[in-house]
Amino acid sequence: MQEASFDQYREDVIGRANVPDTPELVAYYRRLKQLGTGALWTVANKIEPWEPASASVPMIWRYRDLREDVLRALDLVTPEQAGRRVVYLENKGRSDVVAAVGWLYSGLQVMKPGECASSHRHSASALRFIMEGSGAFTNVDGQKLTLGANDFVLTPNGTWHEHGVAEDGEICIWQDGLDIPMMNALEANFYEVHPDLNQAVSHPVDASVATWANAGLRPWGDSWRKPYSPLLKYEWAPTYEALESYARVTDGSPYDGVLMEYVNPATGGPVMSTIGAHMQMLRPGERTKAHRQTGSFVYQCCKGKGWSVINGQRFDWQERDIFVVPAWMYHEHANASDSEDACLFAFHDLPVMRALGLYREEALAENGGHQPILA
Repeated sequence: MQEASFDQYREDVIGRANVPDTPELVAYYRRLKQLGTGALWTVANKIEPWEPASASVPMIWRYRDLREDVLRALDLVTPEQAGRRVVYLENKGRSDVVAAVGWLYSGLQVMKPGECASSHRHSASALRFIMEGSGAFTNVDGQKLTLGANDFVLTPNGTWHEHGVAEDGEICIWQDGLDIPMMNALEANFYEVHPDLNQAVSHPVDASVATWANAGLRPWGDSWRKPYSPLLKYEWAPTYEALESYARVTDGSPYDGVLMEYVNPATGGPVMSTIGAHMQMLRPGERTKAHRQTGSFVYQCCKGKGWSVINGQRFDWQERDIFVVPAWMYHEHANASDSEDACLFAFHDLPVMRALGLYREEALAENGGHQPILA
């Protein structure tokens, strides 16, 4: 039997493991393996890297390349057969966990008029960002939400939810985003199908929006205590209006342009405990500076066109294209137009990073060095 060598993990640096192989040590390692153990110094430098080393790679999925195949699924499978009719996005470095980047999953779901996917719930938190079509709806714990292009909707972990398209609607495509890989890594994922397959609508349609999307006002005496936002749908029109208003009074971030976070109106915190989201505007001709963060990002262009440089590689994007930025990789964005703004939606795992005290952000200095940015 050929013995593994641990020389590849040795580092000639004081304070790091640097133990050369010897016949005696190789025999010792063999004995430890038989006991279901091992010597820490053989793997210490591997499992405790100097800085995050993401297995994910920067990637882009262009909508014009995907759309035809997403639509073809309409003729191949039904929601009843598939549960959810989705074409998922697979990162080349994360195919083992079916992730788009890091511990985040993404896919494109398609439904046609008159269809309704059965109700289920799971430990994973989920979101939808509507890409095209009309008449789409989601029912979350009895709250029916009507959906239009660029609307952002939540289906938090543990909530019953189902999706559909009205009889008089159009074929709809939206992006799903979930933390399924994270839940599986934590070995905490549960999944249930609703006993009646579909749930009753127990609130007025769009009651969540009518109650909570009110210009900084909240219901008097409200006792919302759930760990996710009571505002389940964030509509595009007021979102874009907020970006335009903010753009008039700010220079914006040198690293992200005019950046605004979707928040829980009851707490001011992230919309869900494991997944956050933001919308950013790049003004005409704007190009941001490079920075990197401990966190993984899935971006979708919802207006305009431009490019991003991720880990030294350029990716050109336009409306509906999706691209990912792996953790601790330098990235910068640019608007390709000198007359129109561009907007990028993104979801990420920063709520987890911040809750665990792991968030760090660093800028790329002009001299090639690194400059920490206070979180």
